[in-house]
Amino acid sequence: MKIVVHVKLIPEADQAAALSATLRAVNQAADWVSVVAFERGVPREYELRKHTYGALRSQGLGAQAAQHTIKKVRDAYTALKANVKAGNLGKPGSRRRVKAETKPITFRPDAAHPYDDRCLSWQYEAQTVSIWTVAGRLKDVRFTGSADALATLREHRKGEADLIERDGEFYLIATCEVPEAEIYEPDGFVGVDLGIVNIATSSTGYQAAGRQLGRYRKRQISLRAKLQKKRTQSAKRRLKERSRREQRHVRNTNHIIAKTIVTEAERTSSGIALEELRGIRQRVRLRKPQRVTLHSWAFAQLGDFIVYKARRAGVPVIFIDPAHTSQQCCECGHIDKKNRASQALFTCRNCGVVAHADRNASRNIARRGEAAWTAGRESRVPATS
Repeated sequence: MKIVVHVKLIPEADQAAALSATLRAVNQAADWVSVVAFERGVPREYELRKHTYGALRSQGLGAQAAQHTIKKVRDAYTALKANVKAGNLGKPGSRRRVKAETKPITFRPDAAHPYDDRCLSWQYEAQTVSIWTVAGRLKDVRFTGSADALATLREHRKGEADLIERDGEFYLIATCEVPEAEIYEPDGFVGVDLGIVNIATSSTGYQAAGRQLGRYRKRQISLRAKLQKKRTQSAKRRLKERSRREQRHVRNTNHIIAKTIVTEAERTSSGIALEELRGIRQRVRLRKPQRVTLHSWAFAQLGDFIVYKARRAGVPVIFIDPAHTSQQCCECGHIDKKNRASQALFTCRNCGVVAHADRNASRNIARRGEAAWTAGRESRVPATS
């Protein structure tokens, strides 16, 4: 299983200048390669290399840096084509799609640039790296990270690492190949209902309320609005300091919730059943005041965290159809919109069961997950006579 580890570089002043100049040079070169690719109808990587590699080398880029720059551009066009095909940029003729298709792709001056083992080497004991730059090879550039991240990096690093600059700080995002634990046969399933009022509710009784996170988000929105209204240099400086703070807080919250759910499932030798919610933002129609809440709901991130933590622990995960999980009674199976008396209350119109709505939904998800797992194990081959 591939995961990424973030480590922070601690360069000296001259090293930081060289790293910054390198990112700007390779991304400026990527912009030029993108123009060439666009004018030639986005050829394949090998053909694009024939048209651009020599010029990149003459501009001072190293052999590997030139190769990675070309590949980065070609990958960007591949991603654009996939997004257009999937309809992520709108319908044919829409302003967003026309804008994306009628001009070359451009790269931010501080956009990430990939490094392989030929242009980046790690010294784990000394916690330093040797890295290629346009100013030459930089040696003994210090890095730091959490104890778990450094241990994972030392034991499982494999493949490329991306150099990025964020708010004047430099980071390396390294790819690690972590072995997966063998998936065990579950003794039942833990159903997990994802939501906004309650971020996650499990059929075993765990509930992560979203009230605190909602208040935090509202406070951040209010602070940003006040600072943006002032338009002073100090306000702009404060806005820059606060950038991505909410994103980091939500990410940390989702990590904690995912770890709690996976640990409980592993302790009870259970599997985890989740709803397949991808595309919900396109399906759901809400009033304007509710749209910010829906679009800031990081359900996909939480689901991804649960999946990768479960894979590392050997916990089986299965996704089920979310249709009617909140309207179905977990006791008698009766489905009715009126069963959902309110956001928090479920009252079955058939058998009279009264339960917490999210807890009821999580039990339905657990039951569907177990049924789907059992159906997947059964042989579909006809019995021989």
